[in-house]
Formats: sequence, structure tokens, C-alpha cells
Amino acid sequence: MTTIHPSAIIEDGATVGEGCEIGPFCIVGAEVVLGDRVVLKSHVVITGDTEIGEDTVVFSFSVLGEIPQDLKFKGEKCRTVIGKRNRFREHVTVNAGTDGGGGVTRIGDDGLFMAGCHIAHDARVGDRVIVVNSAAVAGHCVLEDDVIIGGLSGIHQFVRIGRGAIIGAVTMVTNDVIPYGLVQASRGELDGLNLVGLKRRGVNRADITALRAAFQMLAQGEGTFSERARRLGEENDSEYVQEIVAFITGESDRHFLTPGG
Repeated sequence: MTTIHPSAIIEDGATVGEGCEIGPFCIVGAEVVLGDRVVLKSHVVITGDTEIGEDTVVFSFSVLGEIPQDLKFKGEKCRTVIGKRNRFREHVTVNAGTDGGGGVTRIGDDGLFMAGCHIAHDARVGDRVIVVNSAAVAGHCVLEDDVIIGGLSGIHQFVRIGRGAIIGAVTMVTNDVIPYGLVQASRGELDGLNLVGLKRRGVNRADITALRAAFQMLAQGEGTFSERARRLGEENDSEYVQEIVAFITGESDRHFLTPGG
């Protein structure tokens, strides 16, 4: 059974699924769609053309679906689409998309967005992503599945972070990060692989060994970074290594964080 506190405001047109719990002083806009069993704790604002998947919990003072913090935004139609079983802790903000970025901000399933973090317009966030307290993800960024963003970190607009990568706390990331990469230091240096994350996910030893060898080749091999990546793809058939190669070679005009820099 859905429960709505008497002080909450549910605007006409909003769709509220079965078993939702909407707490005191929440506001749900007219174009919002809440899936089944969504929980809004208290003082939560869900606005704009926003869809939230089932079993998601939004904690107090979070604002999801508000217009982008982009001076180019002129009131065009934009959306926010959020998947299932996410957790948005206190004071999280997620902005809707813009015409220039495709019009949609998307977040996958099973994410954890800790207190005070921000997901900007047109970002694409995968499944099982963790964004730690007070981190900020700028507009047009792509965070693939299983990424972890450390607390107080900033991700520059248009940056891609590959699957399984981890960004250490208090790090500014201005270039793309390869899948399974470990980035830390104040200006973001590619400092190794997310070995702990790989082991936790049960990646076998042979693939981890292949990834380590691949990282060494990217760090110390001959030729440019892109040339080393292409050569790596020819010499190693591990699916994890091939994923890194595809990430690097798929958009040759992009800038990447490279080992040691």
C-alpha cells in the first residue's frame, strides 16, 4: 500500500507506483513517474520529466530532475531517467539533460550516491556505481558500470571513466580513465589497476595477470599511448585487456590519463 504524508505535495499528473512511501514535506512534480516501492524520506524534491525505478530510496533534502546548471539552457524539454534500487543519500542533486547533450541524464541500477554529491546534465551513469560524499560529476560525463568515485573528487565535463575504475578521494579528473584503472593524486594520475575491485568481483588470476602486463606495456612500451594500445590488442586476447584496448582506440581524438601522468 502506498503511503503519503499529509504534508507532502503530489502535483496533478504525477504517477506514483504501488507500495511507495512519501514522507513529510516532499514535493513530486506533475511529470514525475515513481516506480513501485520507491521511498522518499522527507523534504525530497522530485521535479521535471523524471522517472525513478522501483525500490529506489531517496533521503532528505535531495533534489532530482531539476533544470541543468548550464547557462546555455533555455527551457527546452529535458529528462532524467533513474534505474532501480538506487540509494540517494542526503543533499544529492541530479540535473536533467540539455538539447546539446541529448536531452537526458541517465543513471542505471543499484547505485549508491552518498551525501552531497552531484550528477550534472547529460551524464550517463552505469550500474552499481558509487559516488562518495561531496564528489561532483560534471555535464556530459560517462561513468561505466562498477565505477567508484572517491569523496570530494571532481570529474571534468565530457570525461569517460571505464568500467571498474576507481578514483581516489580529493582527485580532479580531467582526462578519460581506462577500464579498471586506479586514479589518485590531486590532479589525477593513473597509478595502477583497481586490483581490489577485480578480486572482489571474482576475476580469475590469469586475467588479472594479463591486465597487469597490459598496464606495464601501456606505461613503458614504445610508441605513443594509442600505438601501444593497438599493439596490445594484437598481442593479448584476454577479454579484460581487449575491453581496455577498445576503450582507448574507439575514440582516437580523446585525451587519456596515462600511467605516471
